[in-house]
Amino acid sequence: MNDIHRVGVVGCGVMGSGIADVCARAGLDVLVAVSSGASVARGRQRLRDSLDHGLRKSVITEAERSDALERVTFTTDLGDLGDRQIVFETAPENELTKLDLFGALDKIVEDPDAILASNTSSIPIIRMAKATGRPGQVIGVHFFNPVPALPLVEVIESLLTDDETRARAEAFVVGTLGKQVIRSPDRAGFVINALLIPYLLSAIRMVETGFATADVIDKGMVLGCSHPMGPLKLADLIGLDTVASIAGALYEEFKDQQYSPPPLLLRMVEGGLLGKKTGRGFHIYS
Repeated sequence: MNDIHRVGVVGCGVMGSGIADVCARAGLDVLVAVSSGASVARGRQRLRDSLDHGLRKSVITEAERSDALERVTFTTDLGDLGDRQIVFETAPENELTKLDLFGALDKIVEDPDAILASNTSSIPIIRMAKATGRPGQVIGVHFFNPVPALPLVEVIESLLTDDETRARAEAFVVGTLGKQVIRSPDRAGFVINALLIPYLLSAIRMVETGFATADVIDKGMVLGCSHPMGPLKLADLIGLDTVASIAGALYEEFKDQQYSPPPLLLRMVEGGLLGKKTGRGFHIYS
């Protein structure tokens, strides 16, 4: 039986809005904390867009869309998350930002049994756990983009995570949100990105050396290997800044050259060519 009814989400970018969407569809009270009034407006629009997509695909009805929107409220005050039973952190993939945030949430969230969950793609969970006074309640709950469509969630317990916290987090993800779970050890990148990122970096190196164009690589993997999307379009969708951050975390952890971010990727990030979200990456988007 689900004992979690009040959900907090920190951040309302692509991942935060997706998590808010699936929690609202599940009938939960969702409070999203963002940094500014402008972020509130952008977050509300992302949430509407996500729910509208579900409506167009006949995954939800008009009534379910309206009910979900009513269940989500926004705030610019992190302190409003005090009564939440689970809080999902979806801040940018920057370790110092996440550590500061978990330190703040530790002081704000009142319930000592509340779960503090990170959606990080690569940062070891134990580092965030140590930023709090309740490391047993800190866990990784890594959704995949787009959150409403993809069924998988990685659950990552640190060496300090309580067994009860893991069990409650998994029960919430499976029983309440209807997702499927795989467990990962607390290593940078976890299971999926430890496999995926070297593949994406290999494709980027092929472009960098002139071995093949982005179009050729993506067409080859879609038509030749039955992948739903080529590696460079996938990197653009994830965000090249996020790909670079994950690669950097993996390289720092394992010191393996397969994880080293190629110079082309770093220059594109420095130039603001981040993929679909900025309109240009390895491909151009309208």
